[in-house]
Amino acid sequence: MGINPKIFKAYDIRGKYPSEINEKAVEEISTALAKHFLRVAGYGLRPNVVIGHDARLSSPALYEAVLRAFSVQRSAVSERENKNALNANRCTLYPAGIITTPMLYFLVNKLKAAGGIMVTASHNPKEYNGLKVVGKNAEPMSGVEIRKIVIDG
Repeated sequence: MGINPKIFKAYDIRGKYPSEINEKAVEEISTALAKHFLRVAGYGLRPNVVIGHDARLSSPALYEAVLRAFSVQRSAVSERENKNALNANRCTLYPAGIITTPMLYFLVNKLKAAGGIMVTASHNPKEYNGLKVVGKNAEPMSGVEIRKIVIDG
């Protein structure tokens, strides 16, 4: 794992951008989260996932990294496999763009989403960025829980 383990905090993921958290780390974490949301939803179901970001200067690039990771998962099923599986084994993304964290929670609940990812470092200084991740019903996922998902697959 090329991800700096110290970015996994008690309540979220955050670190100094780009030395501790960057597009590569976010894409790797988001790939694991996409697989997690698919696994939790169950075979054949397409979980809704909301993605948003705050106004930090580094947030749009990290937001794009999250979207890229989910796009890879959308096409990860081999074309030789059943076409129904190809259509079913993907998340339905709701890229919300620049929003507040409470708006992410609202959208996850309103859309009955399997989860959501917010690119933000919350109250931390501008040189920081990170991810707040929620599951169903906008239940927060801890950095420790996310680290297990990333490491254990």
